[in-house]
Amino acid sequence: MIKGSNIIKDFDGFYALNGLDISVPKGSVYGLVGPNGAGKTSLIKCLMSIYRFSGGDAKIDSSPDIADEELKQKIICINDDLYFYPGFTVSQMAKFYADIYKNWDEAAFKALGKIFDIDPTRKVRKLSKGMQKQVAFWLGISARPELMILDEPVDGLDPVARRTVMNIVLQEVESRKMTVLISSHNLRELEDICDYVGIMHEGKIVIEKSLDDVKGNIHKLQLAFTGEFPAQLENEIDVLKKDEFGSVKLLIVRGNGEKIFAAAKKYNPVICDILPLSLEEVFIYELGGMGYELKNLII
Repeated sequence: MIKGSNIIKDFDGFYALNGLDISVPKGSVYGLVGPNGAGKTSLIKCLMSIYRFSGGDAKIDSSPDIADEELKQKIICINDDLYFYPGFTVSQMAKFYADIYKNWDEAAFKALGKIFDIDPTRKVRKLSKGMQKQVAFWLGISARPELMILDEPVDGLDPVARRTVMNIVLQEVESRKMTVLISSHNLRELEDICDYVGIMHEGKIVIEKSLDDVKGNIHKLQLAFTGEFPAQLENEIDVLKKDEFGSVKLLIVRGNGEKIFAAAKKYNPVICDILPLSLEEVFIYELGGMGYELKNLII
């Protein structure tokens, strides 16, 4: 659905995007993660034609012109900085969307209204931030997009509203093969919904894999020995971090899980377990290996 190659965005000598490649399969949920300043929002603004590329190119739905008006009919973008026309009610905004988007589904709008339970006669700008965000999703889903781009989409939503919104989005992915590109700092939430993850650092996507593959390359190894910890073991595996909890050693290790487990078992540990890592931990350890400052983070 989205294919970008060597994308560059230069702001007077500062490279917000610096040779970025991205591939978002159709019908998937793609999580875009990275530290502040990595270039996530710049990428989204480039894909939405708010910024022009300084170099490289991108295609959306195989179209080489991402600013094409017909293509825009297929895309909805929701970010944290929402805009609604002053004085417009929810119903008036719906009429505005219906005039713009050819695939506007009035039946879907009415059905979603029962879920969001927001009075359509209320002025949108008089609503709370969380309710405005729900209206944005209400309108966006009713436009029946093929691609939904979300930049920090659930900020301001309470836990129940977050779950409701994401469930509706995932239903659209399942039923209509809608594609979702979502940028968020809430890695725990992304872990529940993403098929693919792109980790950004200094204007590039440094890791792009399926979620299972991303989590499958770094492991948490729990070990305990009757005697001293075998120093030779650390030469056989790629240890990113080591902690001690009494007699138990907890190692964060990069590599093939089966080979790591086999290497540890040679030394006859009393305890030898590979524990699951969260996406947040993978993110921290991957970027830590690239020189990103992690010393103030507590895991």
